[in-house]
Amino acid sequence: MISRPFAFFSSGLRLDADLHLPDDAGAGAPYPVIVPASGFQGLKVIHPERFARALTARGFAVVAFDYRGFGLSEGERGRLVPQEWAEDLRAAVDRAAAAEDLDSARIGLLGWGMGGGVVVAEAAEDPRVRAVAALNCVSDGIRSTRNMHDDSSWRSLLDGIVADRGHRSKHGRSQIVSPWDIVRLDLDRRTDGYVGEELYKAPGFGTGVTLESADMLLRFSPQSVVHRIAPRPLLIVHGAENELHRPDEARALYDNAREPKRLRLLEGAGHTEWMFDDHPTFKELADELAAFFHDAFATAPAAAPLSATA
Repeated sequence: MISRPFAFFSSGLRLDADLHLPDDAGAGAPYPVIVPASGFQGLKVIHPERFARALTARGFAVVAFDYRGFGLSEGERGRLVPQEWAEDLRAAVDRAAAAEDLDSARIGLLGWGMGGGVVVAEAAEDPRVRAVAALNCVSDGIRSTRNMHDDSSWRSLLDGIVADRGHRSKHGRSQIVSPWDIVRLDLDRRTDGYVGEELYKAPGFGTGVTLESADMLLRFSPQSVVHRIAPRPLLIVHGAENELHRPDEARALYDNAREPKRLRLLEGAGHTEWMFDDHPTFKELADELAAFFHDAFATAPAAAPLSATA
């Protein structure tokens, strides 16, 4: 693939991004474009670039970016607010829609983990998005976070959130905690092992997170807005043995969505242990995503014109 810098601004913050294109000397331009949204602690050099390698080989352009506060992007370090991430994702769509070698009529979103909820939240408010794929998604912040905890750690997290509200109202900043106080990786052995062996290779991965981030996560419920995506197509893919974000998240998103929609559970797959370029499950997923977006771009209704309030 061919890559070039593709920075853009969101809420006045400069976000670091790259545009990845098929290595076809421009023969496929203007390209259909996919914007991947990372999950919790995600960075563009992890799964977004993995999807870029797979999808550019299948004829798509891919915009990979770091949310505010991550990587080389501007913004407060340790602040992981999915509602703000949806704004960053919308700014990425703005950037893609204005690029001459990208097709503004064929923009799709692909979200991983928490990003699976972020793409739903963004597309629900953005008619320019023609299709959405949510992978191993979070569809309700309270339910998904509670399911990652035992009774003791859940109570400790809630107590910390309540105490932090008073702290930040008095001092102006939220307290920093370990990200794994919010997302209990140790209760999912396969994911915990993959994260320790693979994701920590990315500089900056695993840094502290504000308790305000946890507070905002518990207010995040993409399943409440997913119905607004219709009549644009929605693909939901989830590991059938995902112990981090349980399959209940995918089923709830599917149940609240309207047609056209499709739910696929990956038998034998957990949350992320199969995320390698050459893993058969990932290669199968890449083929399915390419077919989904190709079909969606060929058959989905044209985006409604933007109103002054859209």
